[in-house]
Amino acid sequence: MSDIIPEQIIDFHVHLFPDPLFKAIWDFFAQQYDWHILYKYYAPQCIDYLRSKQVSHIIYSNYAHKAGVAEGLNQWNIETLNRNSNLFCFAAFHPEDENCLQMAEKMLSHPRVIGFKLQHLVQDFYPTDERLFPLYEMVIEKNKRILFHVGNGPASNEYVGFKNFLPLMKRYPHLPATVAHLGGYEFEPFFDLLGDHDNLMMDTTFCFFKDAEMSFSLSSDYLENNQDRLVYGSDFPNLTAPRHQEIEGLQALGLSKIFYQKLFRDNGKRLLDQHCPGF
Repeated sequence: MSDIIPEQIIDFHVHLFPDPLFKAIWDFFAQQYDWHILYKYYAPQCIDYLRSKQVSHIIYSNYAHKAGVAEGLNQWNIETLNRNSNLFCFAAFHPEDENCLQMAEKMLSHPRVIGFKLQHLVQDFYPTDERLFPLYEMVIEKNKRILFHVGNGPASNEYVGFKNFLPLMKRYPHLPATVAHLGGYEFEPFFDLLGDHDNLMMDTTFCFFKDAEMSFSLSSDYLENNQDRLVYGSDFPNLTAPRHQEIEGLQALGLSKIFYQKLFRDNGKRLLDQHCPGF
């Protein structure tokens, strides 16, 4: 790894699932999108692999693709967190579960649950679904965070896109939120939100592979000028190209050393200190 990248990095966008769900997701990707996952590693292998690549802190997520799944996923999340140090989780939530808010409160009591992942492309509800409002208010009250997959790339449906996220930010302007994939393909409007929403962050996941479908399309000035608001994420293990290629793509931009220090470590550490103090 280049000397411009910190020796120890923080990966803020990893996927971990129980084995059967991982396999089902990989099969779905292949059948639905012709995406063939390069790293078919289950959770323990993922953790070991990332540790071997100087990832000191792993922040992973999973999501409930339908009602009735979140409770089992979250029990698995608690067990996985308890077996591994320096591992943090955006937990699963589905608003159709009868006990969803009680389960959410229980999950947030774990010191290494940073918040929740909402995957609007898969879960088929809007960010402004009123059933989510109590969750957002709980997250704000408990100083936690939501990871949103809400951009319209690399696939889309009626629930994603900037037009669906903007009303949420108007209702909850101080919601601690991270937008995955820099909001791609709608990079510019999502970047423009950063100036008005101090608790909004974005991750770089899957945006810097060379000639990729969702490659970042704006000037690198957007990155340098918002260096305090971005965190690195790999999307590991759900990659169709070697992981190192995206790091190399970021390096090739030739940005300042402080940008890379913040992206790969300092900003992630700041969020962990904010939402999971003591770890």
